Amino acid sequence: MKVVLDFERPLVELRKRIEDLRALSPDAVQPSAMAATLVDLEKQAARLQEQLFANLSPWQRTLLSRHPGRPNFEEYVRGWTTDWVELHGDRAGHDDQAIGGGIGNFRGQRVVIIGHQKGRTTKENVARNFGMALPDGYRKALRLMALADRFSMPIITLIDTPGAYPGLDAEARGQAEAIARNIMEMFTFRVPVVACVIGEGGSGGALALGCGNRVLMMEHSVYSVISPEGCAAILWHDRAEGPRAAEALKLTAPDCLRFGVADEVIAEPAAGAHRSPIDAVKGLGDAVERHLLDLGGLSPDALRAQRYARFRALGAFEISA
Repeated sequence: MKVVLDFERPLVELRKRIEDLRALSPDAVQPSAMAATLVDLEKQAARLQEQLFANLSPWQRTLLSRHPGRPNFEEYVRGWTTDWVELHGDRAGHDDQAIGGGIGNFRGQRVVIIGHQKGRTTKENVARNFGMALPDGYRKALRLMALADRFSMPIITLIDTPGAYPGLDAEARGQAEAIARNIMEMFTFRVPVVACVIGEGGSGGALALGCGNRVLMMEHSVYSVISPEGCAAILWHDRAEGPRAAEALKLTAPDCLRFGVADEVIAEPAAGAHRSPIDAVKGLGDAVERHLLDLGGLSPDALRAQRYARFRALGAFEISA
C-alpha cells in the first residue's frame, strides 16, 4: 500500500481521478469530451502541485524526508554501481544490518559506498532497526572507510537515519565512543569523501558518516542535531509540538545550504523523490560524480586539510560589545 502524506492527499486524489478517466473504455464517454476534461484536470494537477511544493513548511519537508517510498541505500547502490561486492562485519563479532557498505565501480572508478539501511517491509525494518545503528554498525563503517583510504578509493556515504540507536545495549557497547571515533578518523583520510543526506539526517548517528569534503543534501532531506519530536519533548514536554520545533531547528536543505552545513542541494523530481526514484538516484549520482571529479584534482594532504578546514569554519556567531 502506498503511503500518502496528509498535505499531498488532494494532489494524489486528483491524479487518481485522472488515471481512472484514462482507464475508461472509449465507448463509455465521448472521446472529445474526455480529452477536454483530461486537459483541464492535468492543468489543475500541475497548478496544485506547484502550490503545494512551492511553500513547504519545515515539518512537511521532515515528513517527506521520512517517506517510506524514497529511494534507499540499496536502490542508490543498484542504480550507481556495477561489480558491487557487499562487505560485512566489524571484525569484532558483529554485523549490524542498519549500516551497509561495500566496493563497486561507480562511473568508471572503484569506490567504497557506506550508508544507513532502511527496509521496505516491516520485517526488513525490524532487521535493520529502522536505520538506527548500533556501535557495531559504526565500527563496520569505519573499517570500510579505512580500507578505502588504504587502497586510495574515494568514499561515498549515504545518510538516512533518525539517529543512532539509544538503547541500553548500544550504550553498554560504547555507542558514544564509536560515533566519536568515526568523526575523528574521518578527518584523517587522504581520499575524497562525499557525504550525501538522502532522507533524514539525525544527530550524531548521521554525523558519524557525514564528515566529508563535500556534503550534499537532497531537496527534501533534513539534517539536524535532534529530531523535531525529540526537541519538542525536551523544550515543551510535548512531542506533538514537533512542527514548532522543526521551524526553529532550521533543518531543511535550503537552511543547511545557507549556513554552510551543506555544499549543494540536489533537486528532486516533481512532488518528491518517492514519486520518481529512478530520476532521484540519477540526479544525485550526477552530482556525486561532479564533486568527485573536482576533488580528484587535490593531493591527499590537501584533501585532508580541506575537510578539516571546512568543518572548523562552521558556526558563525557575534559577540556584543
